[in-house]
Amino acid sequence: MNLFLPMLGVGLVTSIHCVAMCGPLVLTYAVKGAEEGPLVKRMLPHVAYQSAKILSYVLVGFILGSIGSVLNLGGLRGWVTVFAGAFMVFLGLQMTGKIPALNRFAIRPPKALGKAIGSLRKKAVADEAAGHVSIATPITFGLLTGLMPCGPLITAQVAAAGTGAPVNGALAMLGFGLGTAPLMLGFGAVSGVLSVTFKRRMMVVAALVVAVLGVVMLNRGLNLVGSPVTAQTIERGIVGAPAPKATDARYATGTDGVAEITLVIENTRFVPAVVSIPADRPVRLIVERREANACSDQIALPQLGVLKDLAPNATTVVDLPAAKAGRYTLTCGMGMMDGLLQVSGR
Repeated sequence: MNLFLPMLGVGLVTSIHCVAMCGPLVLTYAVKGAEEGPLVKRMLPHVAYQSAKILSYVLVGFILGSIGSVLNLGGLRGWVTVFAGAFMVFLGLQMTGKIPALNRFAIRPPKALGKAIGSLRKKAVADEAAGHVSIATPITFGLLTGLMPCGPLITAQVAAAGTGAPVNGALAMLGFGLGTAPLMLGFGAVSGVLSVTFKRRMMVVAALVVAVLGVVMLNRGLNLVGSPVTAQTIERGIVGAPAPKATDARYATGTDGVAEITLVIENTRFVPAVVSIPADRPVRLIVERREANACSDQIALPQLGVLKDLAPNATTVVDLPAAKAGRYTLTCGMGMMDGLLQVSGR
């Protein structure tokens, strides 16, 4: 699940929160006398801090994505995604500040981290007073920032774990880090211009973005666990499920007596969207994947315990066990694609 662009957006809108949380750090590592120096000298510690911070984010994202990939084993991927989505919705509601009761569940930094940051700030102030400032100070601050327990950052970290892949986790955190960078780099100039009312409104917008992204991830997780209640099933309950065409209900029989049905994947869609198969007999699904989009790397039928890798621009055979009459979720390994397996008793 590539969340680079969504998390870039989250980083942009939540950067107001980052200024509030990390602004004091920016002032702490400011180079003494730099305000009168050339632009390069003024920006060097800020660029060093941001670079180290983003590196820290990427490393944390890689680790969390790795943990998520381990949890993918044994059919846990969907439940990890459900938890990640639900937690992001909770954090979004908490960030609005409109529900005071949720503040009781605020996550506090570990004592060791707080002590380390406190000691580093004291050293930075002492070094500045002595006229000795090292570029190592903003770099160290940046590396520690990746461990700060603030709401938007935790949101990004949970999303990274929910990707279920080390590289995707790193990309999600890279996007978030890059999104927070512009406002933080211009903190000294911008923070005084923005009114308190504007900052408060932006925090509400940021909280809503986090909550919406959480709902999307939660729905993907529900798809992956085969939940009877998802955005798709609710939509079908209101407008009705699409009726399969007569041609879609036809199937061939292999030499071994197994029913064979062709399913095409193109433009990140199942064709047909409703796949009809006979009940109480095994089925061989012939999947013609006509794309290389990462979203369709796998096909998933959670209620039947099927999760199969699909080769790009190739045909893959997916064996389905005999199923009772009913409707079953048909989706991709990310829970994003929407399809329906209709099993009939004919």
